[in-house]
Amino acid sequence: MSDQGPGSLRHRRESSADSQHMTEKLETSGEHPPCGFSGDAASLKGTLTACEENFPTALSVLLDVVTGPDQLPADEELQEMLRRKLRILQADSAEVNTLFMELSTHLVSINSEEKAISVTFKTFEEIWKFTTYYTIGFLSHCMENLLLDQMFWLSSLEEDIAIKVSIQEETLNLIYKGILMQEGSFFASCSVNQMFDSSTSGGDLYLEQGDIAQFEPPFLGSGWTVLCLADGARAKGTCLATAEYDAEGPDELSVAPGDHIIIVGVLVSCFDWFTGQKEATGEVGLVKTSLVKPSTDICDSADIFLDGEEWMFFSQQEDKVIEESIAVLKTKSQNDIGCNYKLGKTERQQDSQVTQLYRDFLSSFMYYRTADTQQNELKGNVQILLDQGQDSSPDSIVTISRNPEDLVPATEAENPSPPRFTVHPVVEGKNNTENFIPLFSFLEGQHYKAEFGVLYGMTSELLASSTFTGHSDDDELIAFLGVARETARKKRLFWPQTRLCFLLGKLCTGRSKFSQARVYFEESLNVPREVFTDLLLLASIYSNLAAIYLLQKNTESFFAVTERLVALVLGIPDCLKSLQDNSVLKYILKKAVLSHNKMAEARACLLLAKHYWAHAEGVWVVPYLERLLVLCDEAQKTWSISPTDGYLTLGRLYSQLQLPHLSISSARRASLQPSAMLSDCLGSLALVLDNVNRQCDNTKQESTILPQVAPYLHQALSLTMVHDVGNDHCYVLSHQLTVCLCQLFYKYKMVEHAIRHMHILINNIPTSQQVLIPAPERNSALIWLAWLHIDNSQPNIALEILDSVLASMPEHCTTPQEGVVLNMRGVALRCMGDLRRAAESYQAAVDICQEYEDMPNWAVAQANLGLLCLKAGAKGLAQRHLTEAVQLFSELSEEGHEANFITVLLELGQHSVKQQQLDYGRGCYEWALLLAIHANLSDCQLTATKHLCSLYGCENPNQAQCIIYSQHQIQLLRATGDRRQEGDALEAIGKLYLTLGTERAYRAALDYTKSSLGIFIDLGCREKEAYGWLQAGNIYHLLGQTELVDIYVQAAQDVALGTGDTIFILKLLEAAGDIFFNSCQDQDKAITFYRDYALPIAVKSSSIHTRLRLCNKLTEVMLCLKLYGEALEFAHTAVDISVSLGECLNERVAYHRLASLYHFLEQYELAEHYYLKTLTLCPTPLQFDEETLYYVRLYQTLGDILFYDLKDPFDAAGYYHLALAAAMDLGNKRFQLQLCTRLATIYHNFLIDRELSLFFYQKARGYAAELNVRRINISPDQQHSSTSQCKSAGQ
Repeated sequence: MSDQGPGSLRHRRESSADSQHMTEKLETSGEHPPCGFSGDAASLKGTLTACEENFPTALSVLLDVVTGPDQLPADEELQEMLRRKLRILQADSAEVNTLFMELSTHLVSINSEEKAISVTFKTFEEIWKFTTYYTIGFLSHCMENLLLDQMFWLSSLEEDIAIKVSIQEETLNLIYKGILMQEGSFFASCSVNQMFDSSTSGGDLYLEQGDIAQFEPPFLGSGWTVLCLADGARAKGTCLATAEYDAEGPDELSVAPGDHIIIVGVLVSCFDWFTGQKEATGEVGLVKTSLVKPSTDICDSADIFLDGEEWMFFSQQEDKVIEESIAVLKTKSQNDIGCNYKLGKTERQQDSQVTQLYRDFLSSFMYYRTADTQQNELKGNVQILLDQGQDSSPDSIVTISRNPEDLVPATEAENPSPPRFTVHPVVEGKNNTENFIPLFSFLEGQHYKAEFGVLYGMTSELLASSTFTGHSDDDELIAFLGVARETARKKRLFWPQTRLCFLLGKLCTGRSKFSQARVYFEESLNVPREVFTDLLLLASIYSNLAAIYLLQKNTESFFAVTERLVALVLGIPDCLKSLQDNSVLKYILKKAVLSHNKMAEARACLLLAKHYWAHAEGVWVVPYLERLLVLCDEAQKTWSISPTDGYLTLGRLYSQLQLPHLSISSARRASLQPSAMLSDCLGSLALVLDNVNRQCDNTKQESTILPQVAPYLHQALSLTMVHDVGNDHCYVLSHQLTVCLCQLFYKYKMVEHAIRHMHILINNIPTSQQVLIPAPERNSALIWLAWLHIDNSQPNIALEILDSVLASMPEHCTTPQEGVVLNMRGVALRCMGDLRRAAESYQAAVDICQEYEDMPNWAVAQANLGLLCLKAGAKGLAQRHLTEAVQLFSELSEEGHEANFITVLLELGQHSVKQQQLDYGRGCYEWALLLAIHANLSDCQLTATKHLCSLYGCENPNQAQCIIYSQHQIQLLRATGDRRQEGDALEAIGKLYLTLGTERAYRAALDYTKSSLGIFIDLGCREKEAYGWLQAGNIYHLLGQTELVDIYVQAAQDVALGTGDTIFILKLLEAAGDIFFNSCQDQDKAITFYRDYALPIAVKSSSIHTRLRLCNKLTEVMLCLKLYGEALEFAHTAVDISVSLGECLNERVAYHRLASLYHFLEQYELAEHYYLKTLTLCPTPLQFDEETLYYVRLYQTLGDILFYDLKDPFDAAGYYHLALAAAMDLGNKRFQLQLCTRLATIYHNFLIDRELSLFFYQKARGYAAELNVRRINISPDQQHSSTSQCKSAGQ
C-alpha cells in the first residue's frame, strides 16, 4: 500500500479535493457517514504498522535540451549552453529563487554538471501546486524562460527546441508521504492488491488496486487504522430501467422495467440520483441511480461531458481581438524611422562592409531564389504597394480603434430587465383578486423563461427594493405575497403558487427566519403538479433548502436534498446560476474523487471555476481551473473540447495575481495547442507582452518588445498568412507583426532574417483596391526595409526602394518625410562610394529641415555630412560639420535624440584624438558619457567608457583615470548582464593594477582576477579559466605567498589538461614557467615546467618555434643558476633549430648563448669560435646604437678571453682595437677609457711598443679626467680570468 502522491500524476487527486481547498479532508462524522462508503465500511478496519522509513527532503528537477516533436536529446553544444547558464545561476541564484517561489517550492542547490536543480517542500499545498505546474507543462516553459538567452528565442524560431523537465517520481512520492504522515489522517489510493491484518472488529481488510482508503494515525500504541472507501462507476449516454418506480414528487420520473432513459449530463453510481429523460415521452426529471443499468451505447469516460461553449470565460470577437492587437503592437513597436533621420554608419562600422560590397554582391542574396529575379520582383511589389495609395482619401483608409469594454466575460452578458410589481395593502377579508392578476400572469407557465432567471437570482434586498414597490417595509411585502400565494392555491394556479412560495422563502431567509423559509421552500416542492419542468427553479429551491438544512444541522435532509441538486447541476449547466454557495459543488468534487470518476471530477472543477468566476473571485478560480487542465492533459483520448481558453483564462488570472512566470507559461501552452486559432495566439501574445517586462524587471522600458515575444509574433504571422476571413484586415495585422519581429531581428544583429520577413510582407500585398495602411506608415515600412538593406551591405537595393518612395511623393510640395528619404538616400550613396551624389542628397535633406525648422533632423543631416567628409579625407571640413551638428544637438530641449548626439560626440572625439587634439577629444568623450548617464542609455555609456579607457590607456596614458573608467565599465557590464564582457573587463583591470607594482595594487589585482575567474568558470570558458588560475598564482608569487602559488598553478594545469587542446596546454605550461623565469625567486621551478612538462609536448606536437623558445629560456635560466653543463644540450638544440629555420636573429642569439656557456665552462677556444660565429651573423651596415654597443662588448669579451685566459696579448690587442673602434663610433667614453687602458697595458708590458703605449695611456688619462677617474692601472696583471671580467662588466 502506498499513498498516491503527486509524483504519480494520475492519482494526485485521490488525496484531496481541490488545491486551495484541496487540503481539506473529506468531512465525515461517526453518526452520518457520507455516501460512497461501502455498506460494511464501518466494520472493515485494518491495522497498518507505523512506518519507520526515513523520508527524503529534497527533489531533483532534471533538465535536458531536446529537439523535434519526439523530444530527442539536443547536441552537446546546446547541452553545454544549458550547463553554462546553470553555472551562472549557481553564483547568483536570486533569479531562480524568485521563479521557484512562484512555483511554490524552495531552492536547495544547483548542479550544473548534472543539469539538475534540487528543491524542497514544506507543506502539502506546495507539493500539490508544484506537481500541477509540472503536469500541465508550466515547469518546462518556466525553465525555458529562465535558462534560454535572448538570442536563442530569435535564432530558434524555425526549430523545435525545448527544455525537458523530469522529476524522480519515487522520491516525490516519499516526500509527499512524509508530509501527509506528519499531518495525521489522510486518504490514499492502493497501488497493488493487498490484505491488511484484522483490527478490533475481527475481520481482515482486502483492498484492490485503485481502491481509496482513509488512514488514521496510531493512537495510544496502536497501529495505523485503515478504512476502505467504495468506488463508483460512471456512465454517459443511455440506460435501461431495471425496476418499476412511481414518482413521489413532480421532480422525479416514473419508470417501468425496460424503459430507455437518456442520461442528461452524467450518471455516477456514487450519487443517489441523476437527471434523465424518457426516450419515449421526452419528460425530464430525477431518476434513482440504483434503478437503472447502463446500456451498451455508453460513451467512454475519457470523453468528458464538457461543451465547448462552457469553457468560454471571456467572449470576444476575432475582429475585435485583431484591432486590439494592432493597437498594442503600434504602441510597443514605436518605429519612428519614417519621421526621424538615420545617422549613417561611422567609418569603423563601415570598413568591414564596403570592401566586400561589390565583390560579394551576389552572395548577399543566398536566401533568395536568384538575385536578379528577386530584386525585380521586390521592385514590382514595392511599386504596387505605392500605387495603392495614389488616389486615396482619408475616409477610405482602414482605421483601427481599441475599446477595452469589448472584453466582456461571458457570464456578464446582458440580462433581461427585472419585472416590477406594485404591492397593495392587505386588508383582512377585503383583498381584491385583480391586484394579483399582473403577478399571476408573469409567474404563470410551467417552462423556464429568461425573466424568471433574473427573479431567481435576486437577493431578498433586491426583491424588496426593485421588483416590488409601494410597500413600506418587508412585513407588508411578505403579507402581500402571502395573500397572493393563498389566492393562487385556491384558484389552483400551481406554478404561480410554486414561485410565490419560493419568493417568500427567499424573503424569510433574508430576514433570518430560516424555519419559516424552509416551510415555504418545502411547500414549493409539494404543490400538486404532474412534472416539474422549470428545472432552474427546482435547482434554486434545492440550493436554498440545502443551505438551511446545513445551517440547522439537519444532515439527513441536507444529504437527501444535496443528492438531488447534484443530479441537476451535473446534468443542466444553467443550474449553476441557482446555487447559493459552493458547498454542493465541493460535495460533487469530493465524491467524484473518491469514485475515481474523472468525468465528474472535471465537471465539478469546471463548475467550481465558473461559480467563482461569476462571483468575481479570481483567486479561487485558479486551483479548480488548474485541476481541470491537469485532467485534460492526463486524458488518454482527445476530448471534444479545446483547453486553449482555459489556459488563456488561467494566464490572465496569474497576471492579476502578480505571477508573471506562470502567466507566460499559460500563454505558451495556449499557443501550442493544436486547435489554437489566430485569436488564441493574439491572446497569448497580449499576455506575454503584459508580463514579460514584469518578469525581467524591465519597468523602465515597458514599451519595448523583448525576444521572448518572438515565438508568438512568428506564430501569429504564420496564422495570418493562412487566414481565410478578412484578408485585407489581417494584412494590417501582419504588417504590425512583421515590423515588430523585424525590429527584434535588427536589434540582435539578425538583419537577413528581418529583410526576409519584410520581403514576405511586401510580396503578399492583397489585391483589394482599399487602402489598408496610411501612406506615411506605408512609406515608413519601406524606409525601414531600405535601412535594413543598407545595414546588410546592400545599398544598391536600398537606393532603388528609396527612389521609388521618393517618386511616389507629391512633386510640387515637400514634406518632412521626403527629407527622411533624401537623408537615407545619401547614406546609401555614401556606402556605394558615390560621395558627390551623397552630398547632394544630404544637402537637399538639410534644406527641408531648414524649411520646416526641424532642428533634430538638421543636426543628424549635418553629422552625416561630417561623416561623408571624413570618408573623403576632408578632415577640416568634417570637423566643421561635426561641430555644427554638436551645436545643433546641444540646443535641443526635447528628449529622444541623445543616442545620435552621443554617437556624433564620440566620432568627433575620435577624430580629434587622431589629430592629436587630446584634450578636445577627452572633452567629447566625457560629454558623451554624461549625456548617456543622464538619458540612462547603458549601451552608449559603455561605448563612451571604452573610448575613455582607450584614451587613458594608450593615447594619453594615465593609470589612475584608466582604472576609474575601467571600474565604471565593469559596473555597466554587470548591469547589462553580459557576463563574458564583464569577465574580460575584470581581467583587464586586474592586469592594469598589476602594472602599478605595489603590494596594495597586487591585492586589488588579485581581487579582480578572482572575480573574472569566477565568471569564466560559470561560463565554461576553459582557456580563460586556466589563465585566470595562472594569473592568480602569479600575483600570489609577487606577494610572496609561495604556499598558494603551487595550488593555483596546479589548478590551471588541471583545467588546461581538461580541454584536450595540445597547443593550449603547451602555451599554458610555458606561461606557468614564465612566472618563475621572470622572478628572482624559485627560478629552478621554471626548469620543471619548461624541461619536464612543456618541452616534451612541443617535441611531440612538432611545435618548432615553441621548442626554440623553450630551449632559449632553459639556457638562460640555467645560466642564471650556474647549471652550465645541463644548459649546453638546450643551447645546441636552440642553435640547430635556429639554423634550420633560417631566422638570422634567432640564430645569432642561440650562438651567443652557446658561446657564453663555453666561456663559463672555461672552454675558451670554443667560446671564441662561437662568439666569432655570432659576429658573422650581425647585420651590416650597423643601423642602431644598440648594435654598435653589442660589437663593443663582444670584441672586448673576445679580447679578455685571449688576454686573460689564453695568454695571447697579440691577438687580444687586435680584438681590443676593434672594440675601441666601435666604442669611438658609439661615442661611449667609459668604454674607450677601459679599452685604452687595456691597450696601454699590453703595449707597455707585453708587446713593448713604447710609442703606442704612451699614446693609449695619454688617451686613457684624457678620458679619466673627463670621467673624473683618479687612477689608471696599467700593471701587467694577468691573474684575473675573463669570466670575472665578464661578470664585472655585466654588473
